[in-house]
Amino acid sequence: MPATINGPAIFLAQFASDVAPFSSWPEITKWAAGLGYRGVQLPASDTRFFDLAEAANSQTYCDEIAGTARENGVEITELSTHLLGQLVAVHPAYDAAFDAFAPGEVHGKPSERQKWAVEQMLFAARASRRLGLTGSVSFTGALAWPFVYPWPQRPPGLAEEAFAELARRWRPILDAYDAEGVDIGFEIHPGEDVFDGATFELFLERLGGHPRCRINYDPSHFVLQQLDYLSFIDIYHERISAFHVKDAEFRPTGRQGVYSGYAPWIDRAGRFRSPGDGQVDFKAVFSKLTQYGFAGWAVLEWECALKHPEDGAREGARFIADHIIRVTETAFDDFAGGAKDTNLARRMLGLS
Repeated sequence: MPATINGPAIFLAQFASDVAPFSSWPEITKWAAGLGYRGVQLPASDTRFFDLAEAANSQTYCDEIAGTARENGVEITELSTHLLGQLVAVHPAYDAAFDAFAPGEVHGKPSERQKWAVEQMLFAARASRRLGLTGSVSFTGALAWPFVYPWPQRPPGLAEEAFAELARRWRPILDAYDAEGVDIGFEIHPGEDVFDGATFELFLERLGGHPRCRINYDPSHFVLQQLDYLSFIDIYHERISAFHVKDAEFRPTGRQGVYSGYAPWIDRAGRFRSPGDGQVDFKAVFSKLTQYGFAGWAVLEWECALKHPEDGAREGARFIADHIIRVTETAFDDFAGGAKDTNLARRMLGLS
């Protein structure tokens, strides 16, 4: 059944800094509410806003965090564990780059870093439940990403082994989330092993269709891959549990296409834009999600190669609010109808 989407909300990760009002939980929630946002997606690993270990173990602390948000006019929509989920599965080629997401004591120690990440994910499951949340958002991490292009030829069984191992690592985490009553909406994202619908299906199959394995829908990543982001909703709407409102544009030239020739973001053929400045048909996106009964939050994830983030945040609140469809309680042609009359219906069908 159709449902009205919640919003607007904003993902705080791209705005966090050591400069007020972006440096503390009370200030950034006031800032978000002042722009017209009703919800905030909280990056679980940003210690300026949140102590994840304390949240996992203290209901009082979680009540204080949620209470501060409510007092300032917003509520927490989900915990984001993107940077933690990324570290559940890392190919050795990316070890040095991804060490930055973990504490110094596990740098250069991939096995210990992975154990730390799993522990943090389990903290986030308990913290989500204590905060009264039923969903979270994350990344799957990646073991097979260096082999995404089939040259040199992949040896038979490589992808199958990668996804079997990915599922082996995630199953106990998803089981823990299930015990807490919380979904994980995985962002379908290049750089992760789960980067499109086909790879989500590989992952889900090896998880045995785990009920807590869901999707954080973000159409911007599909524009950059040239994937049909509207058809994606038709296929996977039953698994979509979260929604990032992020725009993108794809402008291929005679010099570059999807891979963009190692260009910086501003010069890439595919680049992220503020909502409304790119090519995503958000009217169609909101319509499809509403049609299929998505009642979660529409969360601005601001990433743009051109626009200042504060301008993007200010414009984004109105953009989302203007796209939310308040679902009608009546049909447009009810005025022409009448009470149910079985005898009349049978007469009209020639059955009386």
